[in-house]
Amino acid sequence: MRGTLILPHGLGKSKSVVVIAQGEKLKEAEEAGADFVGGEDLVNKIKGGWLDFDAVVATPDMMRLVGGLGKVLGPRGLMPNPKTGTVTFDVKTAVKETKAGKVEYRVDKTGVIHTAVGKVSFDENKIADNARALIEAVAKAKPSTAKGKYMKKINLAATMSPGVLLDEAAFAR
Repeated sequence: MRGTLILPHGLGKSKSVVVIAQGEKLKEAEEAGADFVGGEDLVNKIKGGWLDFDAVVATPDMMRLVGGLGKVLGPRGLMPNPKTGTVTFDVKTAVKETKAGKVEYRVDKTGVIHTAVGKVSFDENKIADNARALIEAVAKAKPSTAKGKYMKKINLAATMSPGVLLDEAAFAR
């Protein structure tokens, strides 16, 4: 299971977004606030080792070039994917959502979801709102074939700190 959602309070930092497109989509991406915009020149720059960005958005017609970046972008989780909305002709929306705090979540092989819901500097209401949005998104994405209790426990932890077990009832609406 995997998906994306826009957190109500973002993640507390602005992401730098690369858009790989051509023609009028380049101008649309610049107007939407993309940090780096280009076509084949940008693909070659990334092949050369440049990775100073947080997200990549590509148009479907450019995926023939972006496909060659799989070995570079794939292991870093940056490869554009239609399922996560980063391969689209609607470049403007994709850039705005990414800048607004769109996060991707996916279940690892042990059934655990690791994703950020904020920063330690956030007040507790912002973290709770973001966590609630993530929990609701995961609950909606529950496969119809899943039986029994879907979320067994919820832990919240800062990086390199012990987790705190949350009361699931507090997040149920």
